[in-house]
Amino acid sequence: MPPEGRPLTEYIRRAHAGGAAERLRQMARESGRAIIFMDWTPSSRRALEASEYAREQGKHEEFHRAVFQKFYGEGKDMSKWDVLRAAAEEVGLDPDEMQRQTESGKYHKVVDQHVRHAHMLGITGVPAYVLGQRYLIMGAQPYELFQQVMAELTSEE
Repeated sequence: MPPEGRPLTEYIRRAHAGGAAERLRQMARESGRAIIFMDWTPSSRRALEASEYAREQGKHEEFHRAVFQKFYGEGKDMSKWDVLRAAAEEVGLDPDEMQRQTESGKYHKVVDQHVRHAHMLGITGVPAYVLGQRYLIMGAQPYELFQQVMAELTSEE
């Protein structure tokens, strides 16, 4: 993904207009959330690197949720520092230090390693879940699918 992001492909635009998007909207409503589908995809690289700073501070999950809400719930560009800094403040991180550390390139290699590992596992998109180090679930899937996979894993033990 280029740093400036890119417009969605026609295939994805059609998916956002069709049943898949409606299923995601329904899932969001059921969990008390909104979801916004934008006509472009930002680069997530800066957010991933900033997440590594949050991980070091013991705030990875909180930061991830805050960035997720800003992107999917508010339609904000996760590649922009103002968005990431606001997420950092929300979870009690120092936004100046996060930006300084991230811009230094400190987390570049670790994110590269994560990306290589994901590709090695066959992950080509998000969301993606690896369960029991054997099952890969791609995309926003119904809860029942996760229940089935967990039941399968349990029966294998």
